[in-house]
Amino acid sequence: MTHVWYVSYGSNLARDRLDCYLAGGCPPGGARSNPGARDTSPPLADAAVWLPGTVYFAGDSPQWGGGVAFYDHLTPGSTAARAYLVSAGQFADIAAQEMYRLPAENDPVEALVLAPLAGGRHRLGPGEYETLVEVGRRDGAPMLTFTAPHGATGVPHVRPSPAYCDTIVRGLVEAHGWSPAHARDYVDRRAPQRRPPKIS
Repeated sequence: MTHVWYVSYGSNLARDRLDCYLAGGCPPGGARSNPGARDTSPPLADAAVWLPGTVYFAGDSPQWGGGVAFYDHLTPGSTAARAYLVSAGQFADIAAQEMYRLPAENDPVEALVLAPLAGGRHRLGPGEYETLVEVGRRDGAPMLTFTAPHGATGVPHVRPSPAYCDTIVRGLVEAHGWSPAHARDYVDRRAPQRRPPKIS
C-alpha cells in the first residue's frame, strides 16, 4: 500500500485550495504562497464523506486571519468532509505545509500513515495540526486527517475570516453538491459570530 485518503474538513474541502499544497501557489483570499509537494500529481480520486465528531474554529491563522477549522472526533456531532486519495508522501507534505514547514525527504509522517495508528490517534508534536486521527478505511486504505491536540472545549472559539469561510463553502458545494446557501448555513452554525476582542 502506497496511498492513503487525506480527509479534509476545513479549507481543503475546496480543490483549488488543496492544489496549492500539491502544485504550489497562494489560495484565493490567502496571504501566503505554499511551496507545493515533492510530488505535484493530482489526487487519484476524491469522495464526499461524513465523519462522526464536530468541527470548531480557533486560533489565529497567518494565512487567512481569524480562526481555522479543527476536528474533535470525541465530541458528538456530524462533520461534512472530503477524502482525497494521495500518496503517503503527499499526505506528509500537506501536513508539513499546514504547519508552515517545507516538505522534506524522510519525513517520519510518510512511514507513520501507512501503519495502523495505535488507538486511532497519534500526536506528532504540540502544533495545531500535528495530531493524526484515523477516521476509517475506504477501499482498503486508511482515511486520515490531522487536527490539534486540544478538543473543542479546550480553547476559545474564534470566528473565521470571510475568505476562509468562502473557501469552505465552495468546497462543500463541490464535494457534497449542496447549494451555496445550505453550505453557508452549515459553516455559520459551527462558527462563532463574533471574534473575541484583542488583549493589548
